Amino acid sequence: MGILVSILVGAVAGWLADLVFKRFSFSLFAEILLGIAGGFVGGWIFGRDGTVIDQILTAFVGAVIILGIAALIKGRSSTV
Repeated sequence: MGILVSILVGAVAGWLADLVFKRFSFSLFAEILLGIAGGFVGGWIFGRDGTVIDQILTAFVGAVIILGIAALIKGRSSTV
């Protein structure tokens, strides 16, 4: 059951992060992976577990951080 919840949380968080960064358009699978990775990053930063809403918000913040770093890297590589 934990894996299913992680996938669902990752999908929602990845989708929300994709809405914030409109120039990146990912497939659903990539959004799920982004959200799960964001969950790890957000959990590392905030270090807390809670309700599903807390997990979605934590994963969302982590996914936005990952996309922000990707945008910085992509922006630098295109100007070089």
